[in-house]
Amino acid sequence: MQPQLSEKLCAWWSHRQALDGRLNGAAPAEVLAQTGWARSVGGVGPYLSLRARAGASRQATDAAVGALAIHELPAARNCTYVVPAADFALALKAGADFANEWKTARKLGVTGKEIARLREAVLQALVPGPLEPEAIREAAGPAVRSLGEAGKKKGLTTTLPVALEQLQSEGEIRRVPANGRLDQQRYSYTLWRPNPLAEWKLSPAETMVELARRYFAWTGPATVAEFQWFSALGAKAAKAAIEPLGLAPLPAPDSDRLMFREDLEKFTSFQIPREPQYRLVSSIDAISLLRRNLKSIVEPAGLERMVTRERAKAELMDLPSHAIVDRGRVVGIWEYDPATESIAWLAFLARNRELEKAVADTEAYIRSDLGDARAFSLDSPKSRVPRLAALRQAAGR
Repeated sequence: MQPQLSEKLCAWWSHRQALDGRLNGAAPAEVLAQTGWARSVGGVGPYLSLRARAGASRQATDAAVGALAIHELPAARNCTYVVPAADFALALKAGADFANEWKTARKLGVTGKEIARLREAVLQALVPGPLEPEAIREAAGPAVRSLGEAGKKKGLTTTLPVALEQLQSEGEIRRVPANGRLDQQRYSYTLWRPNPLAEWKLSPAETMVELARRYFAWTGPATVAEFQWFSALGAKAAKAAIEPLGLAPLPAPDSDRLMFREDLEKFTSFQIPREPQYRLVSSIDAISLLRRNLKSIVEPAGLERMVTRERAKAELMDLPSHAIVDRGRVVGIWEYDPATESIAWLAFLARNRELEKAVADTEAYIRSDLGDARAFSLDSPKSRVPRLAALRQAAGR
């Protein structure tokens, strides 16, 4: 691919992802509807995503969660995403066929009748109000069964997670984050009334067409393989989901990327912004995770600087740390150090005043609004020490 086209593609992706400020001040639900669902794994990803695109404070994001304008739920690939209310049903349906706990439970001898009884016990337990998992287990009593040592080896100690997963994917219950925060993984569960799937009429195949429609609006031009990864569909099913959209090929030599025809017209006249647009985003931000193709947004020299000794023998698929992006390109990586309340960062280009200002602004936001910037639930200040040291050493600081 020609360098100038690659640069234009990156800038276009940044524009579609609203990392150019075009949605500044927009409500969180509107941002997620236009730029894509925010992957959530108990870290700061959703907060950083909404701040980078719309300047949203943590309080504004939490308020949107509390009002059910946005919600964290199992979606594509049965992975958790923060999704706008308009897409609750689509997200649940997109992930329904990829639930994991029931597959494991069946191998351990759990029957459908057993789970049906447990599901009913869980629903009855939640009638008075939200409960944490341990309280649900106590209320359900003998309907919950221990799976013993065999279950421990497979990461499923009781039958309760099976029922909770099924009820959540069916829109019967939903998780409520402790303290209203998205950057942790402590939840209670509550009945979801009305069920967001009550009015859903689309077939599974039609559901995947709608998922493809969202996907290519968020991040086109993209390849069939990239959509296949996001959706977890097989190659044949992914092509079938895309076909009704009538996508147009990107007019570039050897390109297999597709996009909406109306977007192709806009792309043709699109101009790369002259001034830098530095944004600090999470390691699982949509700008990288939707396509999961780092080579398309990171220069080779930058990729080399991100490869650690542990990753030296494997292709780098995901960002090893949070990212600094400029017009769609990853131009640096960073981590937050709560001990010093500062960001350690490595730039792949010459440091400048605007870049330093962007880092300082995000540093102040984390310090005042978040307190830390965990990448995922098991990320901790202690586990981050080696990454912080490596960043500082590479940056000469």
